[in-house]
Amino acid sequence: MNPTRRQWLQAAAAVPLLSACGALPLHDTAAPRRLNAAPARLPVAGQGGLDVWAYDGAVPGPVLRYRRGDWLDIELHNRLPDATTIHWHGIRLPNAMDGVPHLTQSPIEPGERFRYRFQLPDAGTFWYHPHLGTAEQVERGLAAALIVDEDRPYPVDQDIVWLLDDWRLDEQGRIADDFYRFHDVAHAGRLGQKITVNGTEQPTHMLQTGQRIRLRLINASNARIYQLALDGLPGWLIARDGVPAASAIAWEGPMLLGPGMRADMVIDARRPGLFELKDEQSRGAVVLARLAVQGQPVTTPRPAPVPPPIEGLPPPVLAGAFEQTIVIGGGARSRDGWPQQTEAERAARRQRREAGSREADPAWTLNGVAHTDHHHHHAPLFAVDRGRTVRLSFDNRTAWWHPMHLHGHHFQVLSRNGQPLPDQPWRDTVLAAPGDRLEVAFVADNPGKWLIHCHVLEHHAGGMGTVFEVRG
Repeated sequence: MNPTRRQWLQAAAAVPLLSACGALPLHDTAAPRRLNAAPARLPVAGQGGLDVWAYDGAVPGPVLRYRRGDWLDIELHNRLPDATTIHWHGIRLPNAMDGVPHLTQSPIEPGERFRYRFQLPDAGTFWYHPHLGTAEQVERGLAAALIVDEDRPYPVDQDIVWLLDDWRLDEQGRIADDFYRFHDVAHAGRLGQKITVNGTEQPTHMLQTGQRIRLRLINASNARIYQLALDGLPGWLIARDGVPAASAIAWEGPMLLGPGMRADMVIDARRPGLFELKDEQSRGAVVLARLAVQGQPVTTPRPAPVPPPIEGLPPPVLAGAFEQTIVIGGGARSRDGWPQQTEAERAARRQRREAGSREADPAWTLNGVAHTDHHHHHAPLFAVDRGRTVRLSFDNRTAWWHPMHLHGHHFQVLSRNGQPLPDQPWRDTVLAAPGDRLEVAFVADNPGKWLIHCHVLEHHAGGMGTVFEVRG
């Protein structure tokens, strides 16, 4: 018999502490900040009350804000009916703190707690979310921003965080309970009909003319790729995935932002009016949020912003680099790369589903292998010694877009379809279009076993993930 929600909450009153081997020094007695993950009923996505899963009773969860070099010290208390973890997306952190169940830590079972403690080496816009049952737990509301400020505050009048998400609701206005539907897994992923910014439909943010703002955009959707446009106000891209751009890039035309990706924009409120951030989808533009500017027009424009400096990222050395190609296969509309299953594997999967397990049927492969079960069951795709440069090629032989995410490191994007990129931007998630071949490179300077996976969460659940190892 499954426990009721009340029983879960009662059981969580006596909370045993899990530990990560080597993660915490024995002498460390400072009290961590407590973060609760629990069911809640909140006004989200235009619904007066939506049953969600929330961090500290809010969707999105609390914005965690630090300065570069600070220590993050969070103790997660799991008051959910399912096991969970936290992955600190985009942070270069010790392997034991990465939040990948079984690979880097044990799952945090209902009623248990786990302490995450590590130093923050990089300034930028990051976010945190579960990495267990991710497609369901993120969709239920477990996502929030993690902001690490530069050593010197960036010169803007306002610093705004907008976390983008979409929600699939059923006819009764509840979160649709069709997680891991095979059509979603094998196609574009789970797309919702309600889009929110910070949990609200079409919020409006007030500005005064003459103000310059930093707008931190985070795509926390399971699968939606946004085509973002803001007409009427000058804007510049100053950072991708938390890493500064080499120079400010004018925001002209739609900007693609795939799941897991972030973009830091600088916007000047030069004239009064109501200005709309839109998602320019194929079926027509959708208003996501508005900037309402009041005051007299500014006649003298400010100079273009200067991105903050890039701090601490080791540049890849391509001469003698370890080279690895990752072929992305499978999915609908494709004959190549589909996973092969034995009858015994199919039978075992049916038994797990009948026992209540939520999991996706395999539809995708990386180099011919579908990683649909726990990643620690699979040998690493490749292993390199610490300090070696890795040159990866993502060869997308499918009919679908894939935001490929690397854990524990940032990489430089070298080329797309054989054409070198002049700025070679730093990222932790790169968007591969159908038929794309992307080359990226990074210094493997963070020891441990790390994930590479598609951040369309249903694609990852359906097999599109693998592990690499940094020795030493």
